[in-house]
Amino acid sequence: MKTKFALMTAVMAFSYTFAQEIPLSAELNTYSKKVDSIVVSEKTKMNVELDEVDKNYQENKITSDEKQKQSTEIASRYEKIINEKVNTQQNDLEIATKEIVKNAVLGKNDTIQNHGKNEVQLGFNGIKMKVNGEKKEPKDYLHSWDFNVSFVGANLTSKDEPFKFYSKASDVRTTVYNSYSIALRYEDQLGGFRSPVFYRIGLGMRSDNFRPKYNQVFSQEEKTLVVKDFTKGNLRDTRLSSTYIYIPADLRFVLNPKYIEHNGVKYLDNKQPQLNIIAGVYAGVRAGSVIYNKYSTEYTKRVVERERVMYGMNDIIFGAKLGIGYRGFNLFVQKDLTPTFNDNAQLKKKYGLQIGIEIANVNF
Repeated sequence: MKTKFALMTAVMAFSYTFAQEIPLSAELNTYSKKVDSIVVSEKTKMNVELDEVDKNYQENKITSDEKQKQSTEIASRYEKIINEKVNTQQNDLEIATKEIVKNAVLGKNDTIQNHGKNEVQLGFNGIKMKVNGEKKEPKDYLHSWDFNVSFVGANLTSKDEPFKFYSKASDVRTTVYNSYSIALRYEDQLGGFRSPVFYRIGLGMRSDNFRPKYNQVFSQEEKTLVVKDFTKGNLRDTRLSSTYIYIPADLRFVLNPKYIEHNGVKYLDNKQPQLNIIAGVYAGVRAGSVIYNKYSTEYTKRVVERERVMYGMNDIIFGAKLGIGYRGFNLFVQKDLTPTFNDNAQLKKKYGLQIGIEIANVNF
């Protein structure tokens, strides 16, 4: 579901770029607020009924067994109500995404099947899409807009061991893929028409997901973020999800430049397959963080809890990035130079370290 949501988000953001509708961050915030509103509203109603059961028990109107039975029935009923309402929001999002895909990829102006101006390629180099790709002169290929989607493995390290991947001493699990990022970037050439150096600057969103080690969860206690054993039942899934709005700034160095001459001027041929080294920096602002727990008990098979993270996390991050790429396939490592978690978090490792693959590129 997480991968599906990432790809849905990428298509939505691409479509909004052309339609000039509301920004991606606003759309995600709206969806998140709807889900939070549903959960808070229904849990408030449930607590009213549970309080009434407790009152009846204290007044000796019902026995202990009756109290347990009624409480379980109430919790199960509201769990079903919450799931149905959240699924409705999810279905609306999926329907909208299908319509966006239809309009953006198979619209009436599309010429994909004829290999005209617009092209979609799917292969070992990931997904590449070109919009209005037919340009007149070589210099037109030396600047462009780029939209990309990356799948990321996010880890935590300490300050004195900044590049120790998958440390066993970390409070979170070793995971190959647990995060993603999307970004819209502008690229242009530095120097003359033969320069192999390009700069990129953009705006995007990054989502990090950390899972504590088995049968442990993140918890907020006395204004402190901790990791502790889970005792409410059989833990099915847990994570701390953080979303950042971030600005990446990169330099791209072409290692195998090829040239073309046009009207007596020699240009770097940016249409040719290229081997690249990417180096850059980024800054991010935390848009929100949520602790998610899903578990079962002897009374109910599925209980879902969501809690906003109020303590233990820094709101601003800075970092550096280094990568290598060929055609549309890019591998990169990026390191948060500021800690993800602050002094109010009782964690052994607090600095973010990501290994990523760019799996989709849209050039226009």
